[in-house]
Amino acid sequence: MTLEIITDPALAQTTHGFFTRKGGASSGVFTGLNCGYGSSDQHEIVSINRERVAKSMQVQPDRLIGVHQVHSPDVVTITEPLKSVPKADGLVTTRTDVALSVLTADCQPVLFADAKAGVIGAAHAGWKGALNGVLEATVTQMEKLGASRANMAAVIGPSISLQNYEVGPDFRDTFLAADPQYERFFINGVDDRFQFDLPGFGLHRLRAFDVGTVKWTRHCTYADPERFYSYRRSVHHKEADYGRLIASIRLKTET
Repeated sequence: MTLEIITDPALAQTTHGFFTRKGGASSGVFTGLNCGYGSSDQHEIVSINRERVAKSMQVQPDRLIGVHQVHSPDVVTITEPLKSVPKADGLVTTRTDVALSVLTADCQPVLFADAKAGVIGAAHAGWKGALNGVLEATVTQMEKLGASRANMAAVIGPSISLQNYEVGPDFRDTFLAADPQYERFFINGVDDRFQFDLPGFGLHRLRAFDVGTVKWTRHCTYADPERFYSYRRSVHHKEADYGRLIASIRLKTET
């Protein structure tokens, strides 16, 4: 089966993609393109999946660069191939020989580019990372490399949507303590529960930070098990583990 790759015109001047679970070698609960070494899937199988992604991105497997994601606002600048995997949730670079990547399974994968300046970025933005500023930190690090917010595009890939993200009152209180206006991203749910609009919150944070073009692909990870892994769906189905989706971006080389 061939890989299924979601792209966006806003990033057309880069090689990029939000990869679905289709076209992978994993089986069982991981069936498809599981790219997470942190899962209990076989390491060798995950390596095969990542090699397929690297080939699609036209880089060697060791140039498909990721980080040890910890739901932080920390961003690393890739100036040379990594000798170890740092703890962070965002990456930026001006290199053309590497593909930046993040892994998700409900959280927001966000790909950034200022193609004119030759600067790209990628961020893993769950609710905690988004609230604590990982999106803004990624933009700021790109600016240090010469990017301009006005020329920048940021695209949020498949994420859990408002309809499927139920949270409790303490979760909502955390957001309202940061800014009472964040109430707009919650709607009433069943009993004392709320539904939270994670991609809507990501879009808001990026627009408020004056990023020139901001979009969401409008795919919900929870709602489409044939195409996407979902941590929350795996919990609801009492599955032992879950796969990780990969999103990647690379600068195009001049021809």
